Amino acid sequence: MKETPEPIQDVSELPTQSWLFAAWMSIAPYARPAMTVIVFCAALWLLHHEFSTIKLKDVAASFRSLSTFAIMAAITLTMANYIVLIGYDWLGVRLIGHPVTNKQIVTASLLSYAFSNSLGTVLGGTPIRFRFYSAWGLSAPEIVRLIFFIGFAFWLGLLTLSGTLFVAFPFDIPARFHLPLTTSRPLGTILLMLSAALFASCVILGKPIHFLGVNFQPPRLRIAMAQAALSALDFTLAAATLYVLLPPGIAVSFLTFTAIFLLAIVIGLISHVPGGLGVFELVLVTMLPQSSHPLVASLLAFRLIYYVLPLMLAVVGISAAAISQHRRKAITAVGQAARWTSIVGPRIITGAVFVAGLILLISGSLPAAEGRMRIVRSLLPLPIVELSHFFGSVVGAMLLVLARGLQRRIDAAWMLTIILLGFGAVFSLAKGLDYEEAIMLGLLLVALIPCRAQFYRRGRVLAPSLNAGWIVAILMSIGLLAWLILFAYRHVEYQNELWWSFAYRGDAPRSLRGLVAFAVVLVLVALGRLLRPHQVPPAVATNAELEKVAAIVRGSETTAANLALLGDKRFIFSQDRKAFVMFGCEGKSWIAMGDPVGPESSADEAVWQFREACDEAGVVPVFYQVDESQLGRYIEMGLSMIKIGEDACVPLANFSLEGSSRKDLRRSIKKASEAGMRFEIVLQPEASKLLPTLKQISDAWLAEKSSAEKGFSLGYFSEAYLMRFDMALVYQHDRLIAFANIWRGANKKELSIDLMRYVPDAPHGVMEYLFTELLLWGHEQGYAWFNLGMAPLSGVDSHRLGPLWNRVSSLVFRHGEHFYNFQGLRSYKDKFDPEWFPK
Repeated sequence: MKETPEPIQDVSELPTQSWLFAAWMSIAPYARPAMTVIVFCAALWLLHHEFSTIKLKDVAASFRSLSTFAIMAAITLTMANYIVLIGYDWLGVRLIGHPVTNKQIVTASLLSYAFSNSLGTVLGGTPIRFRFYSAWGLSAPEIVRLIFFIGFAFWLGLLTLSGTLFVAFPFDIPARFHLPLTTSRPLGTILLMLSAALFASCVILGKPIHFLGVNFQPPRLRIAMAQAALSALDFTLAAATLYVLLPPGIAVSFLTFTAIFLLAIVIGLISHVPGGLGVFELVLVTMLPQSSHPLVASLLAFRLIYYVLPLMLAVVGISAAAISQHRRKAITAVGQAARWTSIVGPRIITGAVFVAGLILLISGSLPAAEGRMRIVRSLLPLPIVELSHFFGSVVGAMLLVLARGLQRRIDAAWMLTIILLGFGAVFSLAKGLDYEEAIMLGLLLVALIPCRAQFYRRGRVLAPSLNAGWIVAILMSIGLLAWLILFAYRHVEYQNELWWSFAYRGDAPRSLRGLVAFAVVLVLVALGRLLRPHQVPPAVATNAELEKVAAIVRGSETTAANLALLGDKRFIFSQDRKAFVMFGCEGKSWIAMGDPVGPESSADEAVWQFREACDEAGVVPVFYQVDESQLGRYIEMGLSMIKIGEDACVPLANFSLEGSSRKDLRRSIKKASEAGMRFEIVLQPEASKLLPTLKQISDAWLAEKSSAEKGFSLGYFSEAYLMRFDMALVYQHDRLIAFANIWRGANKKELSIDLMRYVPDAPHGVMEYLFTELLLWGHEQGYAWFNLGMAPLSGVDSHRLGPLWNRVSSLVFRHGEHFYNFQGLRSYKDKFDPEWFPK
């Protein structure tokens, strides 16, 4: 007899490789954010040395001396570039084959790129695209495929254009980069080889790549060439935007400059710093000849025109659409604007509020314009100026924090942001007559006021915890402000007296105090969260709470919502208590069973409540067996997806036993009839009278299977649970031999069963007979679907390019019969010709 090994009590007992893997898995979620901050700070440190001979006033003078022609040319090229960017979405939608209008494509593309160019794809473009395209009827797999095609086109063009220019127009790579290359030619050759591999995949790969439950078929070669050309035009226009802003002293051809520009883009992408901030500038300053303060001014102008201006225009567009929403809706365009404003308006405004807060902090870190300060001196006393500067930094810091509350649509965050934007505009004027900032804050205020209905959640302003992305953004903001102060006031000798120096021209002391104000706000926010009581999971629901849950379940069209009535789950409700998330606790994870249950208007609220409770408790949120149509909601929350199987759903509208494909089911009915079996539906409360007999059948079934009750995602025998449902019964000569409790979805959308039990001596095929009769009964009753449940690990492809989870899952599905009959379950359900939906 094989001896059972002792359980491992401590991680140190694991083999070395397992211990290292466990250690890596514990730090992996923090590794990438930490590296992003480290790379950003390293880039700032190197820029500080590169700018050692540059003075801020010279940069400001060069910025003001930029010609109107250069600025207008840069704006025109940016507009042309964003028009080209629409082509990514247009080609992707055409490849998918889903009908989406050109106006919808333009809207989704422009707003996605305006946001993602500034704050990154994960924080901006991907969630916005999910919101838009899901609202326009695309399924989650279709949207994932669309994003894949966009990324494929982006990298195909970048590799092709970069490789070509690096080889055809080589440039020297400075020794300070410590690379084993002296020119760009070897790097260009490598990039061209990668590009050729992507093109070859379009010709050679006959089988789709399976990832995240979605099949990705590389486009045909002709389409791939069009994608590469589109992407190359995109990068060429972006490079031209900066090229027209370059000072005359930098003598470099456009093609060579484009090659250097692309190198900066590639390194910025590798760094994972949002927008390549700092890294992009470092590469250009290092690579371009005669780098000086005019080049720094050109880079600043490029950032404002190419990144900040489109984001601000997106906010203005949101504002105009939101205002139109409150006017008469007779015009069709107004209704369309209202719809897409409600879809992505809050996310766009969230990013804009964060940027506005950062701009306020940056403004507080830089010297005020002398001419404007003379006007301020003639109008306002010094204490007002000093207080305005200090509280302007406080407002900027608070906007960074409140942006997280806006993302989670908390009403108190909306109200405080409205107030702070107004104060921020006043402080901007009082501290240095910064009317540009005041106008920006005013526009944002105007955009935010009509969107009141989108911020409907009640909650504490500081309740939302900051995830890794937000922490990275705030740490980068701190690093940027510290670097700006060091750069702007490097000529000022530090003395303790600076902290207490107050003067109209006391820019350095004011900047130091503003940085302290920023730090104090963040410390207070952190302390407020640390001192709050630790979140504990709610207790398992009482009978009284289950009755409230049952009322919500009765309104759900999804039959799996009935799992809430088992009595083994905990619940977190939306603020209006019309929706809930049911979950269980396992180790350091809270596992939600399925999607939220309740009206769509309240479901989002319940999900965020659950996510926040997990953050408060320091546990990992997991959503198990969610529907593909809901993936956008979880992606927006920053969760990742793993396909675990497929749901089998039989359409009942035309279900019958006619036709050759149903001959096995007809044979099952005939054999059951010959064996003396009959099918019967017993409604409550009559079904409750049969519970003692059903208990005997259940116990005999468990004993014969040598099994124990499961729970959570499967029902178990509980009288309190079963007395809520009608029963499907099978008799043999007046003897009850099998039963199943019936789940009904609201509006007759779905029908299913949960607990299935039969006596050990029941005739072969009794459950197939029960299923067939129940499907026919569901058809007669007018139900749309019959849910046969999930086939675990089914439909998870094992393509060699797929992720490890896919390959292992497929291996278990094919060869894991010793542990669980995965393929047999799939084959059994295929008898009923279901449609399969990813889970």
